[in-house]
This record gives sequence, C-alpha cells and structure tokens, in this order.
Amino acid sequence: MVSPLSQISPPAAPTSEGTGYDAYAIQEKWQKVWTERDPFRAAGGEDTRPRKYVLGMFPYPSGDMHMGHAENYAYVDTVARFWRHRGYNVLNPIGWDSFGLPAENAAIQRGADPREWTYSNIAQQKASLKNFGTSYDWSRVLHTSDPEYYRWNQWLFQLLYERGLAYRKESPVNWCPHDQTVLANEQVVDGRCERCGTEVVKKKLTQWYFKITDYADRLLDDLNQLEGSWPQKVIRMQRNWIGRSVGADIDFVIEGRDEKITVFSTRPDTLHGATFFVVAPDSDLAAELVAGSTADVRMRFQDYLERVQKITEIDRQSTDRPKTGVFLERYAINPVNGERLPIWAADYVLADYGHGAVMAVPAHDQRDLDFARAFDLPVKVVVDTTAPITGAIPVIEIDADGVPIDPGADGGALDALDPAVTGIALTGEGRMVNSGSLDGMSKRTAIARMIDELEAAGTGRAAKTFRLRDWLISRQRFWGTPIPMIHTQDGRIVPVPADQLPLTLPDAQGLDLTPKGTSPLGGASDWMATVDPATGEPALRDPDTMDTFVDSSWYFLRFLAPGDANEAFSSREANKWAPVDSYIGGVEHAILHLLYARFITKVLFDEGLIEFTEPFSSLINQGMVLLDGSKMSKSKGNLVEFASSMMDPGADAVRVAIAFAGPVEDDINWEDVSTTGAQKFLARAWRVAKDVDSSPDVVWAEGDQALRRVTHRLLADAPGLVEQTKFNVVVARLMELVNATRKAIDTGAGPTDPAVREAAEVMTMVLDLFAPHTAEELWEILGYEPFVGLVPWRQADPMLLVEETVTSVVQIDGKVRATLEVSGRIDTAELERLARADERVVRSLAGREITRVVVRAPKVVSFSTT
Repeated sequence: MVSPLSQISPPAAPTSEGTGYDAYAIQEKWQKVWTERDPFRAAGGEDTRPRKYVLGMFPYPSGDMHMGHAENYAYVDTVARFWRHRGYNVLNPIGWDSFGLPAENAAIQRGADPREWTYSNIAQQKASLKNFGTSYDWSRVLHTSDPEYYRWNQWLFQLLYERGLAYRKESPVNWCPHDQTVLANEQVVDGRCERCGTEVVKKKLTQWYFKITDYADRLLDDLNQLEGSWPQKVIRMQRNWIGRSVGADIDFVIEGRDEKITVFSTRPDTLHGATFFVVAPDSDLAAELVAGSTADVRMRFQDYLERVQKITEIDRQSTDRPKTGVFLERYAINPVNGERLPIWAADYVLADYGHGAVMAVPAHDQRDLDFARAFDLPVKVVVDTTAPITGAIPVIEIDADGVPIDPGADGGALDALDPAVTGIALTGEGRMVNSGSLDGMSKRTAIARMIDELEAAGTGRAAKTFRLRDWLISRQRFWGTPIPMIHTQDGRIVPVPADQLPLTLPDAQGLDLTPKGTSPLGGASDWMATVDPATGEPALRDPDTMDTFVDSSWYFLRFLAPGDANEAFSSREANKWAPVDSYIGGVEHAILHLLYARFITKVLFDEGLIEFTEPFSSLINQGMVLLDGSKMSKSKGNLVEFASSMMDPGADAVRVAIAFAGPVEDDINWEDVSTTGAQKFLARAWRVAKDVDSSPDVVWAEGDQALRRVTHRLLADAPGLVEQTKFNVVVARLMELVNATRKAIDTGAGPTDPAVREAAEVMTMVLDLFAPHTAEELWEILGYEPFVGLVPWRQADPMLLVEETVTSVVQIDGKVRATLEVSGRIDTAELERLARADERVVRSLAGREITRVVVRAPKVVSFSTT
C-alpha cells in the first residue's frame, strides 16, 4: 500500500499560517508562466554563449514516480539552473525509457496493449515533473517506444552488423521459466529471477550478440580519461567487470582426439606444476569428451550437469563453495613435460571464460588446490615463495650437463608450506623450482621465457582474455525494438532494407503475449511473413526484440534533434553539444548501462560520426532514498508518491529538504527528511523579500558592511560548492544569509538599507537552484520581471571577502603560546612584530634565542628556539 506523505512526516498546510506564504498558489502561478513562455529551451546555433549539456538518467514509466526519482531530478535541475546562472547555454532534456518487460507483464495482467499502460504512465510522470518545477527543454521530449526513435535503434543494429559487430550464436543463457525470457547474470539473485522469484535454469538458445569484446582494451584503457570526473567506485566496478588478464594460450593434445585444446593461463610459468585438467561441464567440449567415455561416466556427468545448470555463474565462482566434479576418464598431455593429466568436469570453470578449459596447478591456485584435496589429486610445487626475489638475481649453479641445480632443494622452509598439507596455495612471489629451464627465475622472467619456449615449439603464444562477455541483445518479448533482420529460405540472414525502416511492432490486439518460451512476435504470422529482398522469395522476420539497454546506449545523442526523420542525430550538433557535461543518476547503472553507452560511442567514433570517444565527461551518482530501512520500491509498496508531495508541503519544500538532507552520494532516510522545516525556511525567505523597503536602483556599496560580507561570501563560495555537488552546504549557507538579513531588518540597519536589498536579491538567485517557484515569486516581489532562473551570477567583491579581524596563532617550538586578534589584511612584518611584542610570547621565550621564524599572515606565526 502506498504511504502518503502525511504518514511519514507531520502534515503541513501549503500556506504557512501567519505569513501569507502560499506554496501551492505560487506553484500554480509560475508553472503556468513557464509553460506559456518556455524560458528554459536551449538556444540554437545563433547563440554565442558556451554550452553545457546536463542530463539525468531518463525514467522508466512504471506508474508515477516516488521520492527516489524526485531526488535525482531535483539534483539534475540544480545543476542545470546553476550553469544558466553562470552564463551558459544549457541543454537539459527529458525523455522516457519506455520499452521493457514491466509494461508487457502489466499488459498481460490487464489484457491490454502495453502501449496504453506505457503512455498513460508517461503522461502522469510528465505532469509530476512539471509540478516539481524542473527546467527541462520540453521541446526535445523523446520516448524510446516511439517508432520515430526505435527506427534509429534498427539503423544502429544494422551499422554494427555491417561492421562485423552483430552476430548470432547458440549459447547457454539464464532462463526464467515463469517470465519465459533470458536474464542477465545481474538479474539472477540466489539462483532465482529477481522479478518473480522463479528458480532460473540454463537453456541453449541461438541469439543475437554485439561484439563488445572487440572494444575491451579501449573500454578499459579509456577509463583513465575519466579519473577525477567519475566516482572512483564506478571506475573500479567497470575495470573489474572488463577484467583484462594477460598470459598465454597453451595447446594441449587430448588422447583420442585429433584437435588440440587451447587453454588460457595468466601463469604459463607454472605449467610444470599442472597435475590435472578441468573443463566447464556446460561447454560443448565437455559434451564431446564425455561422449567418448564409458556409459557410467556419461550417466554421472549428465546428473552433474543438471545440477550445475541450476547454479548461477556468480555462485559457481564463489571461493567458499565445496568443490564438485566428475572425472571424464580422458587425458590431456602437458606440452612441456609430456605428463598425462586427468580431465575433470568441474563447475568452477565457466564455459565462456577463455576457452572453457583450464590447466590446474593446485600448488599455486587456491581453487585448484581445494579441488585437488577434495579428489585426492597430486600437488606439485613449482614456485619457491621462500626464496628472495629482491636485489641482484642470485647465481644459479648448474650440474655437469648444464641443468640448473634447484636452489631450494635443501630448504626446509618450503617443505613446511607444502599446500597438500596446509591447504593453502602458494600464491606469492618467489623463484621457480621443479621447472626445468625456468628454475631459479623470478615469476616475470619465467613467464616471458615460457612464452618464448611455447612459441618456439608451436604449442602456445602470448595472449590476453577478459571477464567481459559479448553483449546478448536478443529478448523473447513483444514490447521492444524489433530486430531488423530477415531469415531467407536458403539459410541466409539479411538486413531489412533501409527504406523499409522503421520495422514497426504489430498491433497487440488479438496477439497472445503470455510467455511460452518463444517470442510473441513469432505468433504474429502476418507480421512475420516477408520476402527476401534479393530474390523476392518468401522469408521470415526475426521474432526477437532488442535488449532495452540498446535504447539507452545512445539516447543522449537523439536529444540533439529528437524529431529528425533523416538521421539518428546530427554530427555537427553532436560535436557542438556532446559529450554530456554532467550525467546524473543512480549507482545501480554503474556497470551495464554506462559500459554499453561507452561501447556504442566508440563505434560511432570509429564510423566517423562523432569526434569524442566517451559519452559522459562527468558522472554524478546520488544515493538512494530509503523508507523503513530499504530502498523505495513500487513492487514492495514502500514508497512516498511523487505527485502527493507536490500538494503538501509543496514542491519547493520537498526539493529544499532533499538538498539539505546530506551529501548527494549518501543514502537518505525519508523519515529523517524535514519537509516541514524546509517550508518554514521558505516562508522566512518570503518574509525577507516582502520586508525589503528600498528600490532596485539603490547603491549596494552604501549598505551595511557586515551583511554585505555575508552576502558576498555566499556569492564567492557557492559556485565551488555546487560544482563539488555539496548542495546541502549551499542550503545551509543560504539559511545563514536569510537569518543574517532577517536580523539586519529587525535589529540592525533596517529594511531600507541597500545591503538588505542586495542580500535579498542574492538570496533569491541562489534559492532558484533549489526552490524555483518561490524564487520566481520573490524576484517579482523585489520588483523585477521574470525570470530569475536566467539572471547572471553576480560577482563577489574581493574586498568584502577579507575578514575584518582574524585570530592569529603564535607557536613556540610547535606549541601554541598565544593568540592575537589582527586585521585580515595584516602584512607579514607587522604580524611578526606584534607576536614578538606580546607579553605571553616574551614570558614563554624566557630569554631563549629565536633561531627560525615562519609567518603565514594572517593566520600563523611560528618561532623555533632549537
């Protein structure tokens, strides 16, 4: 059940009693004006101001939004408004990520077309965003489910196909039997579908992939460009996800098999320590090897495979799971020493990592060791981790035949660390032992030498691999972009001709969308039927739709001309506006969405369509809004609806409360957010503006200097604080200014003082970042025409930033012995003179000679006597 705002915090009337501040009336008034005059539209090519592209991650239309969304869009609006004040031509668009499974499931439950549910929710969310006072360029709205948008998804697919980056293959996937669709690894939680809780199984399907692995090196290396402008946590997550490993491909002969098997290893230097061989049980290689074994092995393997298919890849790689496996009664031959290595199928090896098979070196790999100990397999140490590797390389003695003598052969220290006994793999640095020509070498040297020897023998080569897998984009659902390919009778797969795009979805009326394990589009026989563009013979369309991550991988470019019917985006406009200067959204998109957008950007760069290689110059991740200790969620029913907060206590109070609640990146407990306190603050600000009793043409410099210093300190400090996303600090400083102005009106210079008007005007300009309706109202009260949101940021007077007096600390031999109240403009010589003359300093020196003086005017004087 939805929790109304009144159940979360004490109810507050939109009008603050006794003040005349009517939040709701002010909202209605200025939203009408903004709608009529559209002041926040980005200017065209004739505008000579510098540009800023500010973008929030666009919403999915699953009903009305909640306060978790409100937080994101409040921050986006603050950044956009700030850069307008700073003199930039700001592009701040909004759209909807409107394809996806929730709409389809809702349509199935209601027996309706997903279009109805989707566009009804978009209308509701759009109204909420307007009520929130967001300064979007409403002329650029897009919906990814519009044919005018997904026509260019299809163009993008065909571009990747032409570049050899889109292909089909059969592979095992995570399959939800209930939703009857493919799941990414991240969508499988504890072996179950995160959406419906059904136990996930493995299923082999032939599907479309984008070859993102061709860009793995660039995706990894180009993260260096983003250091300092993206959160370090996100950069680290991306690096780990890509996961580059450098080593060697090694070819193993398999007894009874004509073709060799290649395995990848980051430690080819330990090849002499390989004592068994492991293949992924769900790989084609395992199926082939077991087919040539005994009936008993085949039966045990099949039983094992069925159990493995119920386990997620993430769980399979867990280091604390007991090791399981099946001996296939087949053998591989170690290419460096000819030893026979028994071949096992074990779930800790994945089919799509490297080549789906590994050489097991249990002495120096913990997972291999755990497996070896579980099945009583031999353990052979080939790296002496007790041998020193620093300093000069020791001289290695050789025997009469020129073979190096094992430098650790007589050492008892290594015997005490025997992994077969201790259960702890030797993974540290050291020198090679029991490794023939490598004996005595350090790891780095031995790796290079072993690769040279493998290449010379034709049994291996230098290589690298990645954790990153190609991007599976096929989805067996209706509500998505149709894949623009045709399957001909003779087995060819060809693109839908460009002049036939967009390939639009059929009417869902009469189409059974209930999951059946195949795409619903396959049941639309009239839609499926087409012709081979080359021969005119009957053919079939592809029945799958695209992953919605495709939609969001390039949408930031479509905003540059969302109504363009001739091209996906203008290269000229893209190179003017992009990359996005400030991209704002949740950290839950830290991996896939951002990675895919980076990939597509690089493809478009290589195609010569854009001049940049990264889509988002700066990334801001906000924390989550929590309710009852967990993230707000529609499915869980623990949320505060966006729309209800617009009425009571009003949009501006909600926005100020969110900004003031804490650092942007921190989670917010909604129970701790004081919208009532925010409303009272806005009422105080309103009263300040109402009490100003001077004309706009007063000379500010003639006003109260103490109040002017508070005003100008905020003017000077706020830009840096906003750029550091310290919005809560800006709000706190704004509250200080309101209080100082109130005090000046009531007990100080009075309402006619020019400094009071100056403070009120600056207060209003800064308040626009957080409470735009109220700020517009105050700007009008102060005698100006709209719009305060377009007023240039005023420059702080440097003379007013200097404190009248400061406390200077005097130290003697590192200990504070006195403090002095001095002018903030005092020079070094005068400050030293005052310090030497201070009686507390004279008393503390007790006649000792000063040997060194350090003066940092106006803050510190340091005397040394030793």
